[in-house]
Amino acid sequence: MKKITIAIDGFSSTGKSTIAKELAAKLKYVYVDSGAMYRAVTLYAIQRNLISEDKFFKKELIKELKQIQLVFKFNSALGFAEIYLNGVNVETEIRNMKVSRLVSKVAEVPEIRKKLVEQQQKMGKYKGVVMDGRDIGTVVFPDAELKIFMTASAEKRAKRRFDEFMERGEQVTFEETLKNVEYRDYIDTTRKDSPLVKAKDAIEIDNSTLTKAEQFEKVYKLALEIIR
Repeated sequence: MKKITIAIDGFSSTGKSTIAKELAAKLKYVYVDSGAMYRAVTLYAIQRNLISEDKFFKKELIKELKQIQLVFKFNSALGFAEIYLNGVNVETEIRNMKVSRLVSKVAEVPEIRKKLVEQQQKMGKYKGVVMDGRDIGTVVFPDAELKIFMTASAEKRAKRRFDEFMERGEQVTFEETLKNVEYRDYIDTTRKDSPLVKAKDAIEIDNSTLTKAEQFEKVYKLALEIIR
């Protein structure tokens, strides 16, 4: 069977990564979490004291981009690739609320987007890739054979994210989580460089009331129709 490129875009906490990981495993494709790349850069900025709630030294971070090495390494026990920042596995650390609060600020910097988009395009050069993010079907792979745009109500998405935080033992409130989801929606859809928009040829899936199994079957069926 031929190999294709699958782009999955959408709002935060719509389950893009979960579906993309499962789909890549089923098809034996490479999975790339583009959002993890922006989160890793954000974590780097936090570690270097270049960003916080009330400051952001953009120029300094841009100057240090050459020092940031991002690599995905497949974890056979988990069944998907984890992200490494300068040789350190940060897959779990990049998912905390501190990074979530600041990642949208980092992701709207044109120089950072340019660097990461170039890396993402190299990863998908030979197709057979499933990549999720905000601009995969519009900027990274505008010619992708299958484009999915995932959405759900802000409340549903906040509940999913809040449950994840609780499982990890983070001290956050649902109200704080909802506010973060809405803030990220605003930043993602209004930034000047590569805003979150649905590609004209993308298939929209609202998973507000769908189970994970129902979502997967829907996307998997769409992929098989194109591959075959």
